[in-house]
Amino acid sequence: MKTSAKIALIGNPNSGKSSLFNQLTGLNQKIGNFPGVTVDKKTGVCRLDSSASIQVIDLPGTYSLYPKSPDEKVVMDIITNPLDASYPDLVVVVVDASSLNRNLLLFTEIRDLGLPLILALNMLDIASREGISIQTSVLQNTLQVPVVGINARTGEGIEDLKAIIHTSLQKLPKPALQLESSFVNTQALAPEIVSGIKERFGVHNDYLAMHYAHQGKNLAFLSNDDKSHIEQLKQKYNFKHSLLQAKETIARYERINLILDNAVKKPDSEEKDNIDTRVDKILLHPVWGYALFLTILFLIFQAIFAWASYPMDLIDAGIAAVNEFLKTSLPESMLVSLLTDGLIAGIGGVLIFIPQIAILFAFIAILEESGYMSRVVLLMDRVMRKFGLNGKSVVPLISGVACAVPAIMATRNIDNWKERLITILVTPLMSCSARIPIYTILIALVVPDEPVLGILNLQGVALMGLYLLGFVAAILSAWLMKLVLNIKGRSYLIMEVPAYRMPRWKNVGLTIIEKVKAFVLEAGKIIVAISIVLWVLASYGPSDKMEKAETTVKLENPTLSGQALEDKIGSYKLENSYAGHFGKFIEPVIRPLGYDWKIGIALLTSFAAREVFVGTLSTIYSVGSEAENTDTIKERLRKETDPKTGLPLYTPALAFSLLVFYAFAMQCMSTLAIVYRETNGWKWPMIQLIYMTGLAYLSALIVYTLLK
Repeated sequence: MKTSAKIALIGNPNSGKSSLFNQLTGLNQKIGNFPGVTVDKKTGVCRLDSSASIQVIDLPGTYSLYPKSPDEKVVMDIITNPLDASYPDLVVVVVDASSLNRNLLLFTEIRDLGLPLILALNMLDIASREGISIQTSVLQNTLQVPVVGINARTGEGIEDLKAIIHTSLQKLPKPALQLESSFVNTQALAPEIVSGIKERFGVHNDYLAMHYAHQGKNLAFLSNDDKSHIEQLKQKYNFKHSLLQAKETIARYERINLILDNAVKKPDSEEKDNIDTRVDKILLHPVWGYALFLTILFLIFQAIFAWASYPMDLIDAGIAAVNEFLKTSLPESMLVSLLTDGLIAGIGGVLIFIPQIAILFAFIAILEESGYMSRVVLLMDRVMRKFGLNGKSVVPLISGVACAVPAIMATRNIDNWKERLITILVTPLMSCSARIPIYTILIALVVPDEPVLGILNLQGVALMGLYLLGFVAAILSAWLMKLVLNIKGRSYLIMEVPAYRMPRWKNVGLTIIEKVKAFVLEAGKIIVAISIVLWVLASYGPSDKMEKAETTVKLENPTLSGQALEDKIGSYKLENSYAGHFGKFIEPVIRPLGYDWKIGIALLTSFAAREVFVGTLSTIYSVGSEAENTDTIKERLRKETDPKTGLPLYTPALAFSLLVFYAFAMQCMSTLAIVYRETNGWKWPMIQLIYMTGLAYLSALIVYTLLK
């Protein structure tokens, strides 16, 4: 066996590849009872025994070797090019045993490429539940490849699969050989062009040569000369792509149906009206389906406020206690000030939101694991198509509730470029988890904690309203862009609805840990850096005003003494610091929105990541007030006053203006970076930044003007 042997996991979307990948490698790649989770290849190492390890590559799901979208092209570029670094020595085709007819189309195509194969029958439990009986031995003899039953969720059959992989790798044939018996006689379909390509490129496999003809333009490893040669051959021999693909597919299904007639027993269609079907009649109902979905959303947002309040208060109080302890225990110095007013105050602004992040992703993981999220995709598809969005846009938009970065990567399953571009441009309008700290802290400040209709909480209703606002803005923006880009025709969402399953609590727990870890660490890195810079900018100034602050304040306020005098000196220093100058510089632009220069500093720093906003305010108010340095974040915001009026600064008008601003603003450098990568240039990220910032500013201005 090769010491660097590579195996590829290939299968239809939602066939369980990623679950199998995790079982083999011990990694925790994101999985879900949800199609389109994997949009790029993932690599890990699997130990077969004490002396043998292999590389495992999880490829994006695809229904056939005729790719329609960028993620499916990843599969073709790898398995048609023996020189590719990820070209596998062995392929494990993972199939959903409850839908063998559809899943075997891809299997027969890969087998005709001459690659060594193993067929892994996943989801046998669901097949059994639906009354489907599969004779594995018959299937193995007919297909002439090893067939093994597995349960990728529980790990059942994984050791058997490892043993078969080990055995198969011991006797690897040369790749891409012409098989003695293929499922479809490719040579008979297009004999001249197959022979011409085999001769020109030294290809030994008829079906591989046929794919050169079908997809030569899209195969990344072919040179322009090679592609031109293929095009000349296609013209010379009148190659009809669609007709030949249709003939091939029909021939494959004829063979597949014959095979399954002998190997699989299914219940009559009337008996198949199982529990899933009956539940779907309610959950996908044109009226009750939406009503139930809205009810579930209400419950989630209620829980985010109701359940998270206790641990949040504990964290908030804990951070304040640590700060107080350090300030009273350590000698007063600039280093202690940096530690307490800079680092701890900033990090506290992130840690406090861990309970809410955990609750949100617990619900999302349960919805994905159970199979309900796929039903949500279908429900929302009905709405989105009315606004001209591609049906496949639903998956990225729903994923955008968690994070826009993977959501934008998920647009790779959209084959139409203009429709994919629109989805990329509007996905960041969906409220991601980074907005939660801003939403919850501002809502808690100005929305009363009062019941609505006896069972709902007004704060939860406000939070849900912000999520719906982002969704409405996304679909309306998409509709406008569709008109501007003049997209004609309509694409449709084609998706197999998975079976309902009991969520695996281990996966739910791993999802929560992974999301919280990513939130804290990724945001933490930025916050630590920004807190240090911010503390320096807020503690030093460009002139000698900082050094003469105490003298100046005493002269201007001869009657002040004690803590009031210390507060005044702190505010004077902050206003004349570098940070104060930055805030003052942009204040004329943001003043119409009701924001002062301190909020202006937070707007600038949170351009790197939205969650930095609250941490920045916490640091700014800590530096600016000696008396309030042991207060919690909420208390600091609540006690902040407008120096002109003496009234509380965070009025409902200002808070809702900020909420709307952050609902629409592109305050995320990671999202801009991924848009740059997916669109191959800075043109579209800059357009996205300008239109979202403009929308945010205008909307915040309208809200503040109406409410003040």
